[in-house]
Amino acid sequence: MGRKEDNIAKAKNLMNKLDYIRNIGIAAHIDHGKTTLSDNLLAGCGMMSEELAGKQLVLDYDEQEQARGITINTASASMVHNFEDNEYLVNLLDTPGHVDFGGDVTRAMRAVDGCIVVVCAVEGAMPQTETVIRQAIRENVKPILFINKVDRLINELRVTPEEMQQRFVKIINRFNELLKKLVPEEFKGKWIVKVEDGSVAFGSAYYNWAISAPYMTKTGLSFKDIYDYCDKDDQKTLAKKTPIHEVILDMVIDHLPSPKEAQNYRIPIIWRGEQDSNLGKSMIDCKENGPLAVMITKIILDPHAGEVAVGRVYSGKVTRGQEVYVAGMPNINRIQQVNVMVGSDRIPVEYVSAGNVVAATGIKDAIAGSTISDAPETEPFERIVHISEPVVTGAVEAKNTKDLPKLVEVLKLVSKADPSIQVQINQETGENLMSGMGELHLEITEYRIKNDYGVDIVSSEPIVVYRETVSKKSSKKFEGKSPNKHNRFYIEVEPLPGNIVKAIYNNEIPQNVKKYKKEVAKILQDLGMDKVAAKGAFGMQGMNIITDVTKGIQHLFETRELIKEAFVEVMKSGPTASEPCQGILIKLVDAKLHEDAIHRGPAQVIPAVRNAIYGSITISQPTILEPFQKVFISTPQELMGDASRELNQRRAEVKDMKTEEDSVNIEAKAPVAEMFGFASAIRSATGGRVLWNTENMGFEPMPRQLQGEAIKQIRERKGLKPEPYPPEYYMD
Repeated sequence: MGRKEDNIAKAKNLMNKLDYIRNIGIAAHIDHGKTTLSDNLLAGCGMMSEELAGKQLVLDYDEQEQARGITINTASASMVHNFEDNEYLVNLLDTPGHVDFGGDVTRAMRAVDGCIVVVCAVEGAMPQTETVIRQAIRENVKPILFINKVDRLINELRVTPEEMQQRFVKIINRFNELLKKLVPEEFKGKWIVKVEDGSVAFGSAYYNWAISAPYMTKTGLSFKDIYDYCDKDDQKTLAKKTPIHEVILDMVIDHLPSPKEAQNYRIPIIWRGEQDSNLGKSMIDCKENGPLAVMITKIILDPHAGEVAVGRVYSGKVTRGQEVYVAGMPNINRIQQVNVMVGSDRIPVEYVSAGNVVAATGIKDAIAGSTISDAPETEPFERIVHISEPVVTGAVEAKNTKDLPKLVEVLKLVSKADPSIQVQINQETGENLMSGMGELHLEITEYRIKNDYGVDIVSSEPIVVYRETVSKKSSKKFEGKSPNKHNRFYIEVEPLPGNIVKAIYNNEIPQNVKKYKKEVAKILQDLGMDKVAAKGAFGMQGMNIITDVTKGIQHLFETRELIKEAFVEVMKSGPTASEPCQGILIKLVDAKLHEDAIHRGPAQVIPAVRNAIYGSITISQPTILEPFQKVFISTPQELMGDASRELNQRRAEVKDMKTEEDSVNIEAKAPVAEMFGFASAIRSATGGRVLWNTENMGFEPMPRQLQGEAIKQIRERKGLKPEPYPPEYYMD
C-alpha cells in the first residue's frame, strides 16, 4: 500500500499551505450518485481499491438493505491531487441526499468552502437539488456542477448526440437560474457555471469516467468519441482515457476557493462576533497562530476511541493535550488525540491547523453543531439553521429491562451525533421519545440503535409533533396571582406576524436578546413591530417573543429573569395540548410587586406568570398547527388517476401539475400525519412505476373542525384530562 503511505506523508506536508487546500462537499438529490462519486475520487487517489469503488454500494439494494444503500452519515476524507505540477490537499465531506437527513447536509455545508452538486442526466434537477443549492448559498459555499449517469441517456434512453446536448443545456440553465436567484450581490454573475471554462463536468460515476471542456482539449477527445464509446459499451477504455477523479479534482482545484480566500467572505455570514476582534481577524485571515475556533459538524462513534468529533478549524490549531471549551458548556475538555482523515483511516498527527478538517477525541461535551475554542467566553458560530425541524415522534423502549441504562446512553449519543434527532428521556416511565424529520429518519435511527449499538428495542408507531398558537389578540389582559397573593402580573398575547416568525426561523434575529438588545429592537421595528414592544423585547423561545411594555414599575427589573423562566416553560408546553408554542407575542402590560424581595422569589413569580400566560392563550382563540410536507410525484400519464386518488385520501392539496412527454409531475402539499404509510400505498397503487419524494415545509393551522378530536387524542395519549382547562382555572 505504498501509495497510501505516500499520500499520508504528502497530506501532512500540505496542511499549512493554505493556497493548496480545498474543503469541499458533494451534495445532490437522493440516488443521483454522490457516494459512488466520492468512492471513485478516493480510489483514484489511491485510498481504496479501484475494483471496489462504486460497486460496494450497488450490490446491497433490497428493502432492508436500503438503509445502507443510501448515505446517512456524512463521511470525511482527505486526498492529495496533482494539478498543473502542484500537489493539492482536498478535504472531502460526503453528504446525504434524502430529505430526512437535510440536517446533516446543512452541517456539512458549514465546514466546506465549495461543493460539487451532482445531477442525474436522466432525471434532471429535482426539488432536493434546489434545496441543496439553497443550503450551500446560505452558507456562502460556491457550487459547481457534475452531470452524472450520462451512459444511461445513451444506452437506455437511446438519445442522439444532439438530444443529449439539449438535455445538458436544460440542466445547466436550470442550475444557473437557481444560482442567480439565490446568490449574494458580490457573486452575481461570478458563480454561474459554464461548459467552456470547465465548471461543468459530465460522466458516469458508476463506470468511472468523466469529461470537461479543459480535459477534452488536453486529451483530444470529442463529444462524439464519448458517445461512441458508450454506444459500443466500451466504458472501460473511457475510464482509462478520462478517469473521473482526474477530471473532477481538476475542476475542484480550478474553480473552488482555498480556505484563505473563502474565509474572507464566509466568516461574516457564519459568525456574529466582532469582526475587528483578535479572533474575528484571525478567522478572516485563516491564521494558525491565532485563537482557536473550530466548528464541529459530526460526531462519529468509534468502538475503540469513543466519540470522535470531526470539524473545520477556522482559526488557530488543535493540538494534543490542549484544553478547550465547548461554547455554552461550563467544563474544560482536554483533547486526547488529533487526527486527519485520509481515506477512511484516521491518521494521528501532532496538530491540525486553520483551514483544515480535524478529527479529535476527548471533546466530551461536543455535539454536531458545537463551537470549540480555547477561551470560555467565545462568541459561538451562528446556530445552524436546519431547513426543517423534527415533525415525527416515536416511543422507544428497551426489550429487556437490563438494557435500559445502555439505551439511555445510546439515545444521548444518537442525539449528539445527529442533532436533527431530538430525544426526551423519561427515567420514571422508561418510555423515551425520539423525534426526527420523517418516518424514514426514525426507522433508520432505530435500525442503527439495534445494529450499530446492539440494543434490542421495541418502538411504537410514529406520531406527529404539533405546535400551539393563537389566532387573535387577547380581548382583555389576564391576571396571574402569586400563591401568596402579594404579586400580580397582567399579560396579553397576540399572533406574532408571519414575517417576524420567518426571520426568527432563518436566524436573522439574534437568539441572545439580552446581549444584542439594540440590534433586536431595530430588526423588530424594521419588520413592523411597534416601537415600545420592539424595545421591550427581553426573551425569545422557539418562535415566540416576550416583551415588557409596562411603565415605571418598581422592582420589575430584578424580577425579569424569573418572568422569562416562566415564559420559556409555557412555550415548551402550551395549555391546549401540552405541545410547544409557535408564533406568539407575549406582552407584559402591568404588574404589582411586593416591596420585599423575600416575597417575590421564584416560588411566587414563576407560577403567577405561568398562569397569566396560560390564561391569556386560552382566551385568544388557541389553535393547533400541524406539520405539512411538499409532495412531488412523477408518474406515467395512465397512472395519474391512481396517484391523485392516493393524495386526495390524505387531505392533500394539489398545487401544480405539469405534463412532460408521457409523464405527469404533480406538486402537492399534505399534512405529515396523513402521509404515514404513503410509500407502500403509492407503490402498490401504481405498480411501483412512480418516482416521489417529500420535503418538510413547516407548520400550518389544522382545519377547525378537526382540532377538537386531535386535541383530545393528544391529551389522552399524554395522560392529561381530555379537555383543556378553561380560562377560570388559571385565575386563582
